Amino acid sequence: MSDEKIKLIWDLRSIDAKEVAEHHVKHVDEYIESKGLENTTAACEEIFPHYYIAYILTTKKHMIQIRDDLKPHRGEYV
Repeated sequence: MSDEKIKLIWDLRSIDAKEVAEHHVKHVDEYIESKGLENTTAACEEIFPHYYIAYILTTKKHMIQIRDDLKPHRGEYV
């Protein structure tokens, strides 16, 4: 499998999207640690004031497992 980077994304739109995204990242970090995933990180970013994304940046090698376990809304190559 390739070491190509993939970003798996959850779109969060609401008045409290920032707090929800930050909380979601905490759980994704716990998942990364529990599965021992290497070269994998989680973060969130503001798109608009009430639209944030939480994401996990990983390699193609882990993408299927993460997709099936965590059910992100979408993904993109980085």
